[in-house]
Amino acid sequence: MDPPIFLVCSSDPGVAALIGAGIDCRIYSFGEVPEDAPKPVLKPYVVWSLIDGSPENYLAGRPDADGFTLQVDVYAASADSATRVTKALRDALELSANITRWGASGMDPTTKDYHRSFDIDWITLR
Repeated sequence: MDPPIFLVCSSDPGVAALIGAGIDCRIYSFGEVPEDAPKPVLKPYVVWSLIDGSPENYLAGRPDADGFTLQVDVYAASADSATRVTKALRDALELSANITRWGASGMDPTTKDYHRSFDIDWITLR
């Protein structure tokens, strides 16, 4: 019921070089860093949220695929780092999903972290 964003990103060499690989990859679901993540959270890191989704319904039979729309947010200590991670994610994800929106970018006034956002549409077979 979730798109394989972690699997795709954590196994991509370009992404892994910037945010880690395998179980150490700093990409988190539900739009936030989990409480049990190492503190302080290493930057850059990525969070994603499911913002829409639906099964591919048919008149006969069970759906064999699910469609998802995700918002992906990159946080980093510098604008250059946020941009490099976003480009690496783009290159990894475009082989499996479609980027549908380039969103906001800027610096958080409180944390001074830089941020970039984009949305992707993904269809996954069950």
